[in-house]
Order: sequence, then C-alpha cells, then structure tokens
Amino acid sequence: MKPSKEAGAADPWKECLEAAVELARKAGKIIKNALTEEKKVSTKTSAADLVTETDHFVENLIVSALKEKFPSHKFIAEEATAAGSQCILNDSPTWIIDPVDGTCNFVHRFPTVAVSIGFAVNKELEFGVIYHCTEERLYTGRRGQGAYCNDKRLQVSKVTDISKALILTEIGPKRDPDTLKVFLSNMERLLRAQAHGVRVIGSATLALCHLASGAADAYYQFGLHCWDLAAATVIIREAGGVVIDTSGGPLDLMSCRVIAAGTQEMATFIAQEIQTIHYRRDDEN
Repeated sequence: MKPSKEAGAADPWKECLEAAVELARKAGKIIKNALTEEKKVSTKTSAADLVTETDHFVENLIVSALKEKFPSHKFIAEEATAAGSQCILNDSPTWIIDPVDGTCNFVHRFPTVAVSIGFAVNKELEFGVIYHCTEERLYTGRRGQGAYCNDKRLQVSKVTDISKALILTEIGPKRDPDTLKVFLSNMERLLRAQAHGVRVIGSATLALCHLASGAADAYYQFGLHCWDLAAATVIIREAGGVVIDTSGGPLDLMSCRVIAAGTQEMATFIAQEIQTIHYRRDDEN
C-alpha cells in the first residue's frame, strides 16, 4: 500500500485505511490457518450459500476493533446482515465488510479466499482493501490515489473487442432450473460472441481484483452483495476500469448486480448481451 501524499486533517480517512489494512492482514492469517482445519458449516439462503464459524469469528474481530477505534461509524457486514441487521448506506462513514469471501472455497480447502473491507462516506466509496489470504496479496484502492497490489500499481486491460477478452463471473446462490438456464445462456452468449473464455473462481472480490490487475477483461454477476463489491469497486476504478449496472447505467451498490470491465466499450457490450437474473436488493432486507 502506497502511503498517502496527504496527512493529518487534509486526509481524514488515512487512519481508517491503515486500520483496514492491519485488520485485513490479521484476519487473513486466521483464515489461512483455519483453511485446513475441520469446519462446522451451516447454510443461509440456499444449500450453496454457506457460512462457517470462521466467518463469524473474523467478522466480529474486524467490527469490534473498528467500533472501538471509530465509535461513531456505521457498519454493513455480511453475517450481521444475514442475522437480521439492516443493510442501509447513508451519509455516515460506513464500513462494508465481507469477512470470508469465497466461503465455499474455504469449506473445500480451495485456496481462493479473501477478506474484503470497503469504506464509504456520504454514500461515496472512499477506499477498499482486499487481502488474498493464501497468496498474501494485499489489494488497496483509495479514491483519487490509485490502486495497488503489494505496492505495485494496478492497471486494467484496455481490450474493447469481446473476441480478445477473458470474462469472469460467479454463479450466485440461486440454483433453481430457471435461474440456471439464464446463467448458462449468458455464458453461451458471450462464448458465441467469440470470447476467449469464461471463468468462475468462487470469489467475487478476487475475480474483481484480477480484473483490476489486467489479468481479465470483464466481470459480470447477478446475486452478489454490497460487501462483495464495495472494496473492489474502488480498486477497479482507481486501476482505470469501469463498474456499472447490468442495465448499462450507473452502479447501484445495493442492486445485487454488476458489470465491471477495463473499458467502457467492453462493459457496454456485455450489458447488451446478457439477460437479467432477479435478486432482492440488499437494502430490502
């Protein structure tokens, strides 16, 4: 993470970013150590929507530490929301946290797992921190100050032609026949358009980080949540990419749908090709 050029009162969120980085690394070590251990697994919205004791432990660790340091701030966190907490983004400084992104991977000891911490003020995303637990890669993005992976500046690809693109996506928790039909149809549409390939890696935040690093050219998904998207959105935008709604309009963080790409042309093409899978908004819980 590159240090901010500003300091003190001129950079009011520098301390918050530093706290997020410290906690992401700490949580990442816990997750990495727990990866090979036996796990108690429960389900949430579907048989494919998993949660473990590590999800709860890490979320409590992060939230309690931040509440102690920043008592006036608000929080949106995955497991608290699943337990009934309201998912509302207002003008207050707000932390948006996914303690273990890639829980299914984590359960199966598949090593693509991350911690994601986003931060918004006045409903505008200020910074994002994502830590790849097993590879010890720290992704950071700060509004107006660039995006980095372990201090190396990130830059999205500039591919505009789908026939030269690698596309990333995730399945989402709905697995009913109609949803799966649309999901597979969307993949088929992009493959028929001669995309080089479509990948599903099991972690939305890390897929979005691959996009920010230029290793993929676009990402789309229905059914991801604001805690999957908040930190990564800052990182992608600061790496030169675009993050929009699947309709082609501006991103709505609570809409549970997104297209991200290295170029506007690529994002627009995908928006025109794919069919919508409907999910309830995060702020309707």
